[in-house]
Amino acid sequence: MACLSTTLDQQQQSSKKMIRMKSAGLSTCHASPLIDCDDELSKSALFAFRAKEEEITKKKMEVKERVQAQLSRVEQETKKLAEIRNDLEALEDPRWKEGTIVRKKVDLVNKELKSLGQNCQKKEKEYREAVDAFNEKNKEKAQLIARLMELVNESEMVRMKKIEELNEKFQLFVKNQ
Repeated sequence: MACLSTTLDQQQQSSKKMIRMKSAGLSTCHASPLIDCDDELSKSALFAFRAKEEEITKKKMEVKERVQAQLSRVEQETKKLAEIRNDLEALEDPRWKEGTIVRKKVDLVNKELKSLGQNCQKKEKEYREAVDAFNEKNKEKAQLIARLMELVNESEMVRMKKIEELNEKFQLFVKNQ
């Protein structure tokens, strides 16, 4: 960029020098008519303008060529890097690839184990709840059996008392007769 601005400065200076030289030619042109001098000045200005345009076009072309060259070098380097990458991949240890495959399988098994572990915890929780419910029902059953036994014993005792009373009454009746 600095090179481009320097060349533009040089172009401006050279065109100013040309105009000075032409205007210096004006002083020698006093003898000729004024119209001829104006024509010469406009021709020299036009010539200087065209020269500048040509220089600018040349500089544009040079810059464009340099950019194209740089781009082609970059493309070549990119191709070289791709080839090197392919060569490196070809040189890799085949066991590394196998290790990658095994790692992927381990990850899959870990996912399965996680879901199975969650399922197992859920089932264990359900089992504990079922065992707790079973134990509670067993306690209730034991309490009911104990109460039933008490009632049976009470009933037996009441029956025994009644039988004894009946037996006493019978014995009294038999004695009285």
